Amino acid sequence: MDCEEFLKSMETRGYIESPSEAQDCMHRLADRARKITSQMNGAYRTQEEIRALFRELTGREICEGFVLFPPFYTDCGRNIRIGNDVFINAGCCFQDQGGIFVGDGVLIGHQVVLATLNHDLAPAKRKNMFHAPIIIGNNVWIGAHATILAGVTLGENSVVAAGAVVTKDVPAGAVVAGVPAKIIKNIEEEKTKNG
Repeated sequence: MDCEEFLKSMETRGYIESPSEAQDCMHRLADRARKITSQMNGAYRTQEEIRALFRELTGREICEGFVLFPPFYTDCGRNIRIGNDVFINAGCCFQDQGGIFVGDGVLIGHQVVLATLNHDLAPAKRKNMFHAPIIIGNNVWIGAHATILAGVTLGENSVVAAGAVVTKDVPAGAVVAGVPAKIIKNIEEEKTKNG
């Protein structure tokens, strides 16, 4: 299995056994990602240089409005898709084998973790993994130190409070907080109440 076949296989929810050809591809992609992110994180870089390295990392075009403050960490890089005018603050970790889709106008706070893999709970199969995408709608704001788990969709205009652990989908316009994250308010209802 080559890396392109592996990436294609990761487009839907699935299961990766260990050892396997898929896992070998994961390791090769992780080595590539570490090489590129070490260049990004190892010295001062202009935003233009960061965009060029992020373009190399993802293999996709990155818009001029994209801003990232290093350090940035990923163990794949090729399954990240970034919309227009996205801001990613320092220290974020994107585990993107299962796919990370970031909409337009998204703000991602310090040290946010996006994790698209889960290990099997059965001790004899613990090295095997389930993968599922994380989808972040337009204009989402994710606060510092939040963690978003595999298979979660954040609806557009939603807000994830700092330190939240999001295990389930978040509706559009909702504000979630806590561990596990729960809806604490709706932005449209707040706008109506406050005029």
